[in-house]
Amino acid sequence: MHNARQPPPDPGRTAFTAHPGFRSGRWLVAVPAHLTMVGGVLAAAFALAPSAPVAESAPMPPAAAVGPTTPPPFPSPTPEDRLVTASPEPTERWASSSALAALDGLEVAARGSTAGYDRYARFGDWIDDDGNCVTTRDEILARDLTDVDSDDGCRVESGMLDDPYTGTSISFTRGVTTSSDVQIDHVVAAGNAWASGARSLSQTERVEFYNDPLNLLAVAGAVNASKSDSAADEWLPPEESFHCEYVATQIAVKAKYGLQVTAPEKAAMHEVLSACPDQELPADHRNEDLT
Repeated sequence: MHNARQPPPDPGRTAFTAHPGFRSGRWLVAVPAHLTMVGGVLAAAFALAPSAPVAESAPMPPAAAVGPTTPPPFPSPTPEDRLVTASPEPTERWASSSALAALDGLEVAARGSTAGYDRYARFGDWIDDDGNCVTTRDEILARDLTDVDSDDGCRVESGMLDDPYTGTSISFTRGVTTSSDVQIDHVVAAGNAWASGARSLSQTERVEFYNDPLNLLAVAGAVNASKSDSAADEWLPPEESFHCEYVATQIAVKAKYGLQVTAPEKAAMHEVLSACPDQELPADHRNEDLT
């Protein structure tokens, strides 16, 4: 009879292997290894299992007991997962970082040659950039001196300087023999700048450097002359309380104009800043109109 119970398959005959990809309800459907679905999309070519034959009447265990043959797919990202947070607007490193962080960002290189250096030929002189009849020198005098007097509104004739390099007060009076009592120092000296990368700047950039108020201070003339073109490892202001601000300003200027530091120069700056690790770089407010 067709509905008579069939005997267990002969181990020598074709066995049935349960394939985990085909389910009917809770049961896995056993598919003959040689079966091919003609006209369908599936061609079964499953490997013959070497295990004991499976009785037709014995239910297969639930799929969970068999376990998947491949890892489950990653879940689809939620809308929140797909959100992209915009990066903050970039800021100028030299104007937003601590002095130590900015120092570590400077390029370290051996000091370059001074060949071809001529202060006025390479950097120009004081200019009146905004055309208000006040040159950069007088703008710095007006900014750094107190009790300033000007007869024509263009030149500073007199004033009093609290010198940051010496901690002393110096009276300034314009004149052939007295004007040099107060001088305008380039915190990063022009000669040092030339040897540390300014030779690669354009003439316009070098004139900007020379007249950049960020890099300029009114100081005692004699002390400024003793500094000359020295770097931080060669010279620091006599007033120790000003060392941190002085070094931070040098770092700010070198970062702004892409200038280098030598290894000894960087070590000296690190030593100074170790006493003031929270020292910030000066803001570039010095570039505002100072008249």
